[in-house]
Amino acid sequence: MRKTSMLLTAALALMLAAGCGSADRSASGSAAQENVAKPAPDSAAATDNRDQATKQSASTGAGGAGGGAIGDSGTKSTTQAPTEKPDPSNKADKAAEPKKNLYRMNKNYRFEPLAPGVADKVVLLTFDDGPKEKERLTNMLDTLDKHKAKAVFFVNGYRVMQNPDLLKLIAERGQTIGNHSWDHINLKNESKAKVRKQIGDVQTLVEELTGKKPRMFRAPFGSGGDVVKAAAADERLLYMTWSNGSLDWDKSAKNKPDAVIASVMKQLHPGANILMHELPWTADALDRLLTKLEAKGYGFIDPETIELPGTASAAAAQTKASGTDTKH
Repeated sequence: MRKTSMLLTAALALMLAAGCGSADRSASGSAAQENVAKPAPDSAAATDNRDQATKQSASTGAGGAGGGAIGDSGTKSTTQAPTEKPDPSNKADKAAEPKKNLYRMNKNYRFEPLAPGVADKVVLLTFDDGPKEKERLTNMLDTLDKHKAKAVFFVNGYRVMQNPDLLKLIAERGQTIGNHSWDHINLKNESKAKVRKQIGDVQTLVEELTGKKPRMFRAPFGSGGDVVKAAAADERLLYMTWSNGSLDWDKSAKNKPDAVIASVMKQLHPGANILMHELPWTADALDRLLTKLEAKGYGFIDPETIELPGTASAAAAQTKASGTDTKH
């Protein structure tokens, strides 16, 4: 009996031992599977790095064929690192880089290259007395865009007050805004105080609407004088008249686009400062005019590349000159 009891105890002990070993093996196996299914936290990055290295190797092995950015190592990669989107609240991202000065205006209000290699067969396009009417202005802006041309729109303060959205449109379309006085009066006949107000009020209004003051001034009728030039200089404005009058304001050209084109082409010269206006027949003539200028080998000066007076004293020291026309 005692012997039978001892045998039963031994058998029970063996069964318990076998069960524990099986449980241990099962737990060990589950842990091993979990380790295989879930890589270490940095193993995904390692995999990405290996994939990236494989792509770079393939690109290099193929002779760097295809596009892609030049990496720090100097080899081309078919993939690019993600770039950060500009922060709209960052003013530095908004600010446009100033363009390099390429042209200088001479005493005859013509433009000359500042350095060898800069094209001299060019003209400056300008339009006075706006902004007036949206459809016409938009048509002119579209034509300028079609020819990849820039221009100066010399505006009057009272018209800006009437059409502030049109002024903003000019700026939004990448064109340059110039100062043409508030009331379009003959400033040569006015007092110093009135002249300063006529110019200064336009500066203030344009800055309020666009965030940028004009840097160029054209006196109404091309009529200036020492007082007007000094007032413009105090505002750090480049004073100008013109060297090529389209005569689009003259009754002989009214409703005659061909007459506007003929007048400009007749007076054409390198560095021409072309005076035009926001008039229906000028808008109608503009596409053909720019096409003819291009056919003659002329390009269009970007006003933002014109050398401007850095100080009031520098502007006041400009050589006194009168425009070739004094009718507008």
